[in-house]
Formats: sequence, structure tokens, C-alpha cells
Amino acid sequence: MVIAIPKEILPGENRVACVPDVASKFIKAGFEIIVEKGAGLNAGFTNENYEKAGAKIAGNLDELYSSADIVFKVQRPLDHPDAGKNELDMMKSGTLLITFLYPLHYYELAKKCAEKGINVISMDMIPRTTIAQKMDALSSQANIAGYKSVIMTANELGKIFPLMMTAAGTISPAKVVIMGAGVAGLQALGTAKRLGAVVEVSDIRPAVKEEVQSLGGKFIEVETAEDMQDESGYAKEASEEFLKKQKELIFKHITEADIVITTALVPGKKAPVLVTEEMVKNMRPGSVVLDMAVEFGGNCEVSEKGKTVKKHNVIIIGEPNIPSLVPTHASEMYAKNIYNLIMHFAKEGKFELNLEDEIIQGCLITNNSEVVNSRVKELL
Repeated sequence: MVIAIPKEILPGENRVACVPDVASKFIKAGFEIIVEKGAGLNAGFTNENYEKAGAKIAGNLDELYSSADIVFKVQRPLDHPDAGKNELDMMKSGTLLITFLYPLHYYELAKKCAEKGINVISMDMIPRTTIAQKMDALSSQANIAGYKSVIMTANELGKIFPLMMTAAGTISPAKVVIMGAGVAGLQALGTAKRLGAVVEVSDIRPAVKEEVQSLGGKFIEVETAEDMQDESGYAKEASEEFLKKQKELIFKHITEADIVITTALVPGKKAPVLVTEEMVKNMRPGSVVLDMAVEFGGNCEVSEKGKTVKKHNVIIIGEPNIPSLVPTHASEMYAKNIYNLIMHFAKEGKFELNLEDEIIQGCLITNNSEVVNSRVKELL
């Protein structure tokens, strides 16, 4: 089977869906790999790196897509600026596309994939089970985003992170508040602690308190009788009453913080607003807010997608694609996630969809010109 790796065309996307090291593993397993010229350059991988790994460099887009049985991508299919048509229109019917489709947000795109006869596995829908951990691309990318978010805020803050005792006097440590203790939030906590900050973490799931404390963070607890976690371990959409309680408790913590990092997402829903404009107004001048959920509506009321702005003397970072700012390692981890998924089912250089498998049932969105994922079907 032939696997095609196109260059990502979303502005600002520097990752590539397969790196040379992983390409060589696929080739050893019996697959052929064809890569669009320059696909890996922004992530630090040259055409020569791919050729040394045994991959073929495609002369043009027609050659790339016409030969492909499987297409690996990072971003959802978009209108191609050079080809003058959508990437979906370049794929032949029956192609398997593996990408971050986010079909609970872009369900009309899922429908279009079905109409074109493109079978889709969406990497953001991999179930959170023990066996699927090594395929969990959402977690691998969130891990990188959590690390980078701290570096970005530290760069904007006019203070240093650690406690420092000097001949000129003592410098107090920076105070960081993290909203959400998922993979990104916990990595941000660990990174901020390593830099010497005092870190507080808020999450609607009481179950994560122990993890926060084990990493040296203080858990901001909102008392509730509600069950705030779904069967997959993701945060559920909170009630109005809970969000009101949370905002009242959080107000004091946020307005005393030097840095606030928000990571709260609910699959298929608009991100909850956790940091209101009123909170931002009451923060100290020069403080920094980073809104990691800005692509899906944002956790901060005044963040702007794709921009770093200053409002009420507070710097607000609205970068929608933080993993793309660390493209080498983000690409390596994503490529390994896809490799683990494919090799879990592959035999002798062939990949067949096992429709009885719970992993496939969770992440397969379209098959044989139909939308097959029950959650996406409901939205349509």
C-alpha cells in the first residue's frame, strides 16, 4: 500500500505528518512512502532525509494523490492555494485519510468526505483506553503545547520565575495559575515548577487533585456534587451553577497571578469562558494570559485568535496552534502515534479497517461513502 505525505497548507502549520525515521519503519513493514517535495522542511526534515529513509519524493500533487492508498495529514483538508481546488478533490475515491479532522466541530466536512468516498480516521477521536495510549495524538500534542505555553508566557512577563536571594534584595517567585489539569495543564504545571514558579491549578474534575499535588501544584477546589468527568476521562460540559461557583472562587486567584494559562476544552462544544474581562481588568499591570482554547471559542473573554494583544495593561496570547511552534518534536510524536495505530492493525504492508475493534469504532468517521461515527451522525 502507498502512503502519501503532503505538505501542510494551513498558514502557520509547520508540522509534517510523517518524519523520515518513522517513514523508514513503514517501508520496512512493507509500505511504500511518497512525500511531497519540501513537506518536512518547516519541521527540520529535508527531502534528502526522506530519500535516505527510502521514501520517494513526488514530482507534483497529481502524482502524490493519484498513487496514494492512505494519506497522512496534520490538518483537515483545505482549499489548496496552488492547485485551485480542495485537497479532498485531489484524492481518489476509497483513499483512507488520517488527520486531525475535529469532526465534532467540522461535521459538515465529515459529510463532504463521505460524499467524495474518502474514508477518514480522525486522530482527535482516538479513545482514551490503555491499549490506545501510544496512538493518542491529542495527548502527545497537548504535552508539547503545555511545555511551550510556559516558555511563551515567561518570555512576555517582565519578571523572572524563581525565588532569588541577591545582594540587592530578595525576588519573590512568579505566581502561575493554570486552568485545566489535562495533559497540557499538567505539563505546564511541571514546566512552571521547574522554572521556579509557585503554581495553582483549577479543574472541574476532583479526581485530578492528586496528580496536581504530586507535581508540586496547589489544587484550587470547587466543591460540587456533580460528576464532572465522562467515561473517556474527558471533562464534561459544566452546569451554569458550577461555572458561576468556579468563577467566584477563581477571581481572587487569577487577579493575584502573574501568569494565567487556560487549557479547558470540551469535545464538540465551544470552550467555556473561565477568564472574564472583569478578571483581566483586575489583574496586575504586565501580567500575562495565554488562552490555549482560542481556536474553539476561547477560555478568555478578550483573547483574539492568532494575536498577542494588550488589554487593560495585561498581555493576552491567543495562539491557536502551539504545537506547530515546536514542529520537530511535535511531528516526531504525531508520526509515532500514527505508526502505532497503523501497525496495530497492519499485516504484510497492508492496513485493513477492523470495524469490530473499539479503537476503530471510536476514531473512524467515514467509511464506504457514509458517515459512520454515531456522535458525528447525531450532529448532522
